[in-house]
Amino acid sequence: MSVHVVVMGVAGCGKSTVAEAIRDRMGYAMAEGDDFHPQANIDKMSAGIPLTDEDRWPWLRVINSWMVARDSIGESTVVSSSALKRSYRDVLRENVPVFFVHLAGTPELIGERIAARKGHFMPPALLPSQFAALEPLQPDEPGIEISIEGTMEEVVERAIAAVKEHAAKEERALAQ
Repeated sequence: MSVHVVVMGVAGCGKSTVAEAIRDRMGYAMAEGDDFHPQANIDKMSAGIPLTDEDRWPWLRVINSWMVARDSIGESTVVSSSALKRSYRDVLRENVPVFFVHLAGTPELIGERIAARKGHFMPPALLPSQFAALEPLQPDEPGIEISIEGTMEEVVERAIAAVKEHAAKEERALAQ
């Protein structure tokens, strides 16, 4: 049985760090969602221009195809992707069961973290547009919201516990 996790949230919330910890501790294949962006998207974001839905659809479909391909060979995956809108998450889970881990924090806390990080193309100026676009997980979406308060290790532990619980639930459902 394969499990597919998308670690989601606005820029600077810790998606890559949490996804890497899930990869390292649980042995899942990992993809950095940003790596799937075409250069045109990266150029736009680097210039401080928010992406449109039209910019995002092909990017989301490529991420989905990657998960579907891994699922077909029984490999579990973890992907870091903002997945800010319900419609984006719907594309990500086409033909593959995805569990979303939404890393949630205040604009102030996330702004501090973005200001402290180096070498990323997402400027802090785009954070308000990310929060404006964010649609929290709905009750019918498979996933959990995890607070990013505290240390990154505490956030990682909460996320891994949630993924393990989800995987165990899926395993039990298959056994019935």
